[in-house]
Amino acid sequence: MVNNFTKICKASFLTTCLFTFFASVAQVGDSVSVRSQYKFGRVYGKVVDSKTNKGVEAASVQIFISMNDASGDKKTDSLIGGMLSRPNGDFNFDNLPLIDTFKFMISAVGFKPLQVEVFVDGSSTGVEKDLGNLKIQQDAAYLSTVTVVAQRPGLEMSIDRKIFNVEKNLTATGGTAIDVMKGIPSVTVDVEGNVLLRNNTPQIFVDGRPTILTLEQIPADNIERIELITNPSAKFDAASTGGIINVVLKKNKKLGLNGVVSLGVGTPDVLNGNLTLNLREGKFNVFASGSYNQMGGRATAQTLRQNKESGIIRNYFNQNSIGERTREFTSVRFGFDFFMDNRNTITLSQNFVKGKFTSEEEQDQEYLDENRQLDRRGDRLSDGQSSFNRSNSQLVFTHKFTRPGQQLSADITYNYGTGDDRSNILNTYFYPDGSEFKLPDRVNNYGSNENDQLTVQVDFVSPKGEDSKFETGVRSFINNFNSDYNAFSIDGSGSATKLALSNNYEYKEVVNALYATYSNKWKKFSYQLGLRAEHSTFKGELPDSAQKFGYEYPDSFKNLFDALFPSIFITKELSEGEDVQINYTRRIRRPDFWRLNPFIDINDPVNLRQGNPNLRPEFTNSFEFNYNKKYVQGSFLGVLFYRNTQGDITQYSDTISAAQFQQLNNAAIDPNAILNTFINAQSTNSLGAELTLQHTLAKNFDIVPTIEMQYQKVNAIIDQLDLSNEGFTYEAKLVTNYKIETKRSKLFNNLGFQLIGEYESSEILPQGKRKPQYSLDAAIRKDFLKNNKASLTFSVSDVFNTNRFGTIYDTERFYQDSYRRRNVRSFRLSFSYRFGKSDFKLLRRDRDNEENTDGDAEN
Repeated sequence: MVNNFTKICKASFLTTCLFTFFASVAQVGDSVSVRSQYKFGRVYGKVVDSKTNKGVEAASVQIFISMNDASGDKKTDSLIGGMLSRPNGDFNFDNLPLIDTFKFMISAVGFKPLQVEVFVDGSSTGVEKDLGNLKIQQDAAYLSTVTVVAQRPGLEMSIDRKIFNVEKNLTATGGTAIDVMKGIPSVTVDVEGNVLLRNNTPQIFVDGRPTILTLEQIPADNIERIELITNPSAKFDAASTGGIINVVLKKNKKLGLNGVVSLGVGTPDVLNGNLTLNLREGKFNVFASGSYNQMGGRATAQTLRQNKESGIIRNYFNQNSIGERTREFTSVRFGFDFFMDNRNTITLSQNFVKGKFTSEEEQDQEYLDENRQLDRRGDRLSDGQSSFNRSNSQLVFTHKFTRPGQQLSADITYNYGTGDDRSNILNTYFYPDGSEFKLPDRVNNYGSNENDQLTVQVDFVSPKGEDSKFETGVRSFINNFNSDYNAFSIDGSGSATKLALSNNYEYKEVVNALYATYSNKWKKFSYQLGLRAEHSTFKGELPDSAQKFGYEYPDSFKNLFDALFPSIFITKELSEGEDVQINYTRRIRRPDFWRLNPFIDINDPVNLRQGNPNLRPEFTNSFEFNYNKKYVQGSFLGVLFYRNTQGDITQYSDTISAAQFQQLNNAAIDPNAILNTFINAQSTNSLGAELTLQHTLAKNFDIVPTIEMQYQKVNAIIDQLDLSNEGFTYEAKLVTNYKIETKRSKLFNNLGFQLIGEYESSEILPQGKRKPQYSLDAAIRKDFLKNNKASLTFSVSDVFNTNRFGTIYDTERFYQDSYRRRNVRSFRLSFSYRFGKSDFKLLRRDRDNEENTDGDAEN
């Protein structure tokens, strides 16, 4: 209701200002002459509720002076300024002519109007007048007739971004940010928890800044909204080739004490709890939250392979895996906003996350000859455990200048984390008759890592008139990482031999950036021009072997273009609520730690994974044409896009060589194992379309269908081997929401339903394709108690237990059809309760004298 009041206040205020502007055009010259004849001063104060003494947000404050009319015979009131009060009720007017008397008109929805005449002594220069607290009374007659309830839609679409309000996502209740992503148009999530935006890896931000947290480590109940930007401008980090997904955490700013508590249980091994508190009093807004999330699951996988020589099948290999795993996360977040005055705010926040993973897996292996006769079999048992600690600290300072819209913000973000892991592997081999084929392979490994990131950023926004705006900023990002991994082969006597796959790894990444954008409007066209310059270095080292690797961009003046990232956005308004946009950006994607680290992952003995320290960054030129139409029952967003990526980082697979197998001997791997790594392709071109519709079919019944179609061509030649491939892919997602509102039945009243269905077609790879995948999630929510403060949600993830990730590789040396799944169908029952008290005070004493000083402001 308060949100609706705010909207109505703003609309009425703008309407009044526009009307008054046209009515007083003839008096502008007089007003200017008045200003030229008098000294200038400043008047400020605070609008408060007379009953609670709390500040009133979005109250219309207008200032008038008396002036002679056109005939000069009598005086009329002339509007010389106006504004909406800030969230704490503050208002101020600067550069005012110091005449004897001003008249203030204050109005707000739900309150009686207030008129105040103020006398100013203009005998000296630089006068400031503090009006103190201006108390307005609630209008009981008006409030009794208002029954409007403000509700934000689940999806808000604009010409350049989508905003997804998480509270509308029933299926994610009690889950993690991964569960939230499953319900967002344009976003897909594979079984490993990797998120893709239009088949590209996006950059993940938390509250607009880089993070070392994964999406799985962020509780869904702590998220307010998700912002999607598919083609970011020069203002944003250039390393966002796949777009940006910004996770905005909850931070309530309602007056008094407010909070939400939630509990959830489910299967397999699902348990979660969350408590969020917010206290807004005086110049402080304090927020805190704590959560615990536990999830279990059974992981399954299958590999069917044909090993070939010169295209002829020589033998077969089959492997089936099943495992149990448990994940636990604990997080604590707290901080405060300090409203120093009308123009300056300091925000400090701190976040701690702790996690623990355990897993057990059993693999059954079959080795078949060319006639598909069993030659031998193997049994592999493994168990592992890993844990991590993460912390995030952020300090933000915001200063608003006297010119409307002009703002300076500076922030420092520091991320720090540690982790450790260990695993034990036992592989035994037998002939078909059960006799031993060879001695068992036993491998023990353990590792640890440490990571810290520092981001310093300063942004400045300066409007240049009504339609133009200049923005600039600087940013420095420093990322340090080191890891220590040791693997040992254990023989029958218990003696340990260190394996060659052990490694120590460390790197330092530094990115310094400067950007500037300029936007303006001409008739029905608006445009934004931007340029970002980034200098980046990556220095990696393997201390055990003294091997060093990395890159620097640009590494010389002649490669200066490698550091420049322009952006162009041109938008035309076709009609109210209907516009089109064409845009272009140039971005970079730098290889991350896991793609660079030469460590070989042997968790799957036939599908090994290894990074490539020789990878180079890829560069993408991205073009979009957007059409956005808003209408009474919803909105439509259509996008045509084209991407050209030079040096595309893509996956490459091949069987290990005899030398590699010898190096990994006694590591419990298969001699025909496939080594999956990464390469720089020559280029990748993508042409596609994305259509998203948000439509209300009936009251409380809406659908959000999305379809994306894309044609992709990969040009890749490695060691004279042509891996080029091309093909068409598409994805479709449907989100359906329905809520029952009836007075006939308390049971069915305020009962909501949500279904999220998704299908992804096969997708080309340089040496094969990804297999199609599909899933359906469902949830029911019942709101109850007074003002629907409580809710009970029952959700089912992957209703038909179909979601799995599969690939097919077809090369001269092997053909492999495989799939894996990390999660199975899960059920969750969650209860949440919202509470609050707007007149709550931490210190129960009369604070009238203190409240009178809240309106003080300093420039």
